[in-house]
Amino acid sequence: MRIAVVGSGIAGLASAWLLSRRYEVTLFEANDYLGGHTHTHDIELGGRHYAVDTGFIVHNRAHYPLLARLFDELGVATQPTTMSFSVRNEASGMEYNATSLDGLFCQRRNLLSPRFLGMVRDLLRFYREAGAMLDGESPGPTLGEYLAAEGYGPAFRDEHLVPMASALWSSPPRQILEFPVRYLLRFMANHQMLQLSGRPQWRVLCGGSASYVRALRSGWPVRERLGCPVYALHREAEAVLVDSPAGRERFDQVVLACHSDQALTLLADASERERAVLGAIGYQPNEVVLHTDATLLPRRRKAWAAWNANVPRDPQQACTVSYCMHLLQGLDAPEPLVVTLNRDDAIDPARVLRRLRYHHPLYTHASVAAQQCKGQIQGMQRTWFAGAYWGFGFHEDGMRSAVEVAAALGVRWDSPARAALLEAAA
Repeated sequence: MRIAVVGSGIAGLASAWLLSRRYEVTLFEANDYLGGHTHTHDIELGGRHYAVDTGFIVHNRAHYPLLARLFDELGVATQPTTMSFSVRNEASGMEYNATSLDGLFCQRRNLLSPRFLGMVRDLLRFYREAGAMLDGESPGPTLGEYLAAEGYGPAFRDEHLVPMASALWSSPPRQILEFPVRYLLRFMANHQMLQLSGRPQWRVLCGGSASYVRALRSGWPVRERLGCPVYALHREAEAVLVDSPAGRERFDQVVLACHSDQALTLLADASERERAVLGAIGYQPNEVVLHTDATLLPRRRKAWAAWNANVPRDPQQACTVSYCMHLLQGLDAPEPLVVTLNRDDAIDPARVLRRLRYHHPLYTHASVAAQQCKGQIQGMQRTWFAGAYWGFGFHEDGMRSAVEVAAALGVRWDSPARAALLEAAA
């Protein structure tokens, strides 16, 4: 059987890797590299080279079991990292690092600030009480509605929870406040983020995230089509026709491992149900800059963290985030290596190393409801949909969707022990 996989993010890579164990697989990728949001750059500073990530960065073994298993099977090395978090409010000058008491009160004036102390009280109350919302079945109110109904103050909302969620999902604050609250809380609970202690150890890949892509590709039989965007799909009773710069080719099945909106655009004969489900899951473009401009970080060095959220002076503007990649990846660089989202105009152009654009899924009541309808379109007309948008939008979700598609097409990702038993029985 010939299978086309469109898109080489984690969902496409894992789909191709698994399916190629049994079938003939061709992988189409519009970019000139494989990996999608797994994007590692070779950066030279002070005569030394550094592998710096700008997309997928962290995972942990407890909540990313499929991804951890993939890394184990590929033999790629990982190392512990920090997940410290800071916030700076440009209007008030307030800043803190939530990792320790010293960092939390790096501005000693905050010890006497009613607003700041109220934020800390709300933070502790949120961790103590928010878990009760997990009991319901419905999506519940939006996050904004929940915070207002429960009497949480604007400092906690605007200077902690919303900036943190904006950093996690690369989404603007107004969109975060529209998140179904139970959806957000389920993610936080699943990652042990509704507790102050006992959180998992986060890890990064040694040598950059692309190390797993190199390991995965080494020796696989997949036919790679780099710089080869798919223009359209035409589905027939016995085949799927794929139009690309390589011409029109016939495949028995197709796995659309691109974004939901891209998948819908490619379907020349999309069904009404496909339009309804895929069309309900939107995406947010984000401008990403890798640079060495330390002015994008908090003013106080004690406040520097792995994730640094910035609340702008103008409340109509979106808060942004800067990742200290030298901290996250443990890089002994002569100056900070920073990845900043959506704050291009504040960065010294002379310190820019790379400019990129990524798209991240948006979560609303409509998109969460659409996720529950995946079974109504999956596998119809020889077409399969894989992507992190079926889950929380993270690498593990993309991996899980690929494993599910491969299993539906007859390729189970068995443990090495089980695979050996099956081979012996055959």
